[in-house]
Amino acid sequence: MKELGAQLKKIIDDYSAMMREIEEKDFTQKPNPKKWSKKEILGHTIDSAQNNIRRFIVAQYENRPIIKYNQDQWVAISNYQISPANDLIELWILLNRQICNILNTTSPDAASRTCITDSEREHTIAFLAEDYIKHLRHHLHQVLDLEAVPYP
Repeated sequence: MKELGAQLKKIIDDYSAMMREIEEKDFTQKPNPKKWSKKEILGHTIDSAQNNIRRFIVAQYENRPIIKYNQDQWVAISNYQISPANDLIELWILLNRQICNILNTTSPDAASRTCITDSEREHTIAFLAEDYIKHLRHHLHQVLDLEAVPYP
Protein backbone atom coordinates (compact mmCIF):
# COMPACT_ATOMS: atom_id res chain seq x y z
CA MET A 1 0.00 0.00 0.00
CA LYS A 2 2.96 2.30 0.59
CA GLU A 3 3.84 2.01 -3.11
CA LEU A 4 0.34 3.24 -3.98
CA GLY A 5 0.74 6.07 -1.48
CA ALA A 6 3.99 7.04 -3.19
CA GLN A 7 2.35 6.91 -6.63
CA LEU A 8 -0.43 9.17 -5.42
CA LYS A 9 2.03 11.63 -3.85
CA LYS A 10 3.85 11.88 -7.19
CA ILE A 11 0.53 12.54 -8.96
CA ILE A 12 -0.25 15.32 -6.48
CA ASP A 13 3.18 16.89 -6.95
CA ASP A 14 3.22 16.60 -10.75
CA TYR A 15 -0.35 17.49 -11.61
CA SER A 16 -1.15 20.21 -9.06
CA ALA A 17 1.47 22.53 -10.55
CA MET A 18 0.03 22.00 -14.03
CA MET A 19 -3.52 22.65 -12.82
CA ARG A 20 -2.48 25.98 -11.33
CA GLU A 21 -1.47 27.09 -14.85
CA ILE A 22 -5.04 26.82 -16.19
CA GLU A 23 -6.87 30.13 -16.41
CA GLU A 24 -10.14 30.46 -14.49
CA LYS A 25 -12.19 30.96 -17.68
CA ASP A 26 -10.75 27.75 -19.15
CA PHE A 27 -11.57 25.87 -15.95
CA THR A 28 -15.20 26.99 -16.09
CA GLN A 29 -15.93 26.55 -19.81
CA LYS A 30 -18.17 23.61 -20.72
CA PRO A 31 -17.51 21.81 -24.00
CA ASN A 32 -21.31 21.58 -24.35
CA PRO A 33 -24.22 22.00 -21.92
CA LYS A 34 -24.40 18.26 -21.16
CA LYS A 35 -20.66 17.83 -20.44
CA TRP A 36 -18.75 18.72 -17.31
CA SER A 37 -16.36 21.67 -17.26
CA LYS A 38 -12.79 21.18 -16.05
CA LYS A 39 -13.95 22.48 -12.64
CA GLU A 40 -16.70 19.87 -12.54
CA ILE A 41 -14.30 17.10 -13.59
CA LEU A 42 -11.90 18.19 -10.85
CA GLY A 43 -14.88 18.36 -8.48
CA HIS A 44 -15.76 14.79 -9.45
CA THR A 45 -12.24 13.71 -8.44
CA ILE A 46 -12.78 15.53 -5.12
CA ASP A 47 -16.03 13.61 -4.61
CA SER A 48 -14.24 10.38 -5.52
CA ALA A 49 -11.52 11.16 -3.00
CA GLN A 50 -14.09 11.77 -0.25
CA ASN A 51 -15.96 8.57 -0.99
CA ASN A 52 -12.79 6.51 -1.26
CA ILE A 53 -11.43 7.89 2.00
CA ARG A 54 -14.61 6.58 3.58
CA ARG A 55 -14.19 3.20 1.87
CA PHE A 56 -10.52 2.90 2.86
CA ILE A 57 -11.34 3.64 6.50
CA VAL A 58 -14.72 1.99 7.09
CA ALA A 59 -13.74 -1.26 5.36
CA GLN A 60 -10.94 -1.63 7.92
CA TYR A 61 -13.36 -1.89 10.84
CA GLU A 62 -16.70 -2.99 9.36
CA ASN A 63 -17.33 -6.21 7.49
CA ARG A 64 -18.20 -5.63 3.85
CA PRO A 65 -19.63 -2.09 4.17
CA ILE A 66 -21.73 -0.81 1.30
CA ILE A 67 -20.42 2.59 0.24
CA LYS A 68 -21.90 4.00 -2.95
CA TYR A 69 -22.33 7.44 -4.44
CA ASN A 70 -24.15 9.01 -7.36
CA GLN A 71 -21.44 10.95 -9.16
CA ASP A 72 -23.77 13.13 -11.21
CA GLN A 73 -25.76 14.18 -8.15
CA TRP A 74 -22.61 14.91 -6.15
CA VAL A 75 -21.24 17.18 -8.91
CA ALA A 76 -24.60 18.93 -9.42
CA ILE A 77 -25.29 19.52 -5.73
CA SER A 78 -21.71 20.63 -5.00
CA ASN A 79 -22.02 23.27 -7.76
CA TYR A 80 -18.30 23.34 -8.49
CA GLN A 81 -18.81 25.91 -11.24
CA ILE A 82 -19.09 28.72 -8.68
CA SER A 83 -15.99 27.76 -6.67
CA PRO A 84 -12.68 29.46 -7.42
CA ALA A 85 -10.41 27.02 -9.26
CA ASN A 86 -7.58 27.57 -6.74
CA ASP A 87 -9.88 26.53 -3.89
CA LEU A 88 -10.79 23.33 -5.72
CA ILE A 89 -7.13 22.58 -6.44
CA GLU A 90 -6.23 23.07 -2.76
CA LEU A 91 -9.10 20.85 -1.62
CA TRP A 92 -8.06 18.21 -4.15
CA ILE A 93 -4.47 18.34 -2.87
CA LEU A 94 -5.48 18.07 0.80
CA LEU A 95 -7.89 15.17 0.26
CA ASN A 96 -5.35 13.26 -1.77
CA ARG A 97 -2.63 13.86 0.83
CA GLN A 98 -5.01 12.34 3.35
CA ILE A 99 -5.45 9.32 1.11
CA CYS A 100 -1.64 9.02 0.97
CA ASN A 101 -1.57 9.00 4.78
CA ILE A 102 -4.24 6.31 4.93
CA LEU A 103 -2.58 4.13 2.28
CA ASN A 104 0.84 4.48 3.91
CA THR A 105 -0.50 3.13 7.21
CA THR A 106 -2.83 0.43 5.87
CA SER A 107 -1.48 -2.99 6.81
CA PRO A 108 -1.44 -5.87 4.32
CA ASP A 109 -4.20 -7.57 6.30
CA ALA A 110 -6.34 -4.45 6.23
CA ALA A 111 -5.67 -4.00 2.49
CA SER A 112 -7.33 -7.37 1.87
CA ARG A 113 -10.56 -6.36 3.61
CA THR A 114 -13.50 -5.63 1.32
CA CYS A 115 -16.11 -3.03 0.52
CA ILE A 116 -19.18 -3.14 -1.73
CA THR A 117 -19.35 -0.28 -4.23
CA ASP A 118 -21.67 1.21 -6.84
CA SER A 119 -21.23 -1.81 -9.07
CA GLU A 120 -22.68 -3.98 -6.26
CA ARG A 121 -19.39 -5.87 -6.38
CA GLU A 122 -17.10 -6.59 -3.49
CA HIS A 123 -13.58 -5.19 -3.83
CA THR A 124 -10.54 -5.23 -1.58
CA ILE A 125 -9.15 -1.96 -0.26
CA ALA A 126 -6.01 -2.67 -2.31
CA PHE A 127 -8.05 -3.01 -5.50
CA LEU A 128 -10.02 0.15 -4.72
CA ALA A 129 -6.80 2.09 -4.11
CA GLU A 130 -5.31 0.95 -7.43
CA ASP A 131 -8.57 1.71 -9.22
CA TYR A 132 -8.76 5.14 -7.56
CA ILE A 133 -5.34 6.07 -8.96
CA LYS A 134 -6.26 4.87 -12.48
CA HIS A 135 -9.54 6.81 -12.33
CA LEU A 136 -7.77 9.90 -11.05
CA ARG A 137 -5.17 9.87 -13.84
CA HIS A 138 -7.93 9.44 -16.42
CA HIS A 139 -9.72 12.57 -15.23
CA LEU A 140 -6.59 14.65 -14.63
CA HIS A 141 -5.60 14.07 -18.23
CA GLN A 142 -9.02 15.39 -19.26
CA VAL A 143 -8.59 18.51 -17.11
CA LEU A 144 -5.08 19.16 -18.40
CA ASP A 145 -5.78 18.30 -22.05
CA LEU A 146 -3.12 15.59 -21.99
CA GLU A 147 -3.12 12.34 -23.94
CA ALA A 148 -6.15 10.30 -22.92
CA VAL A 149 -5.67 7.66 -20.24
CA PRO A 150 -8.22 4.89 -20.78
CA TYR A 151 -10.34 3.95 -17.81
CA PRO A 152 -12.81 1.06 -17.98
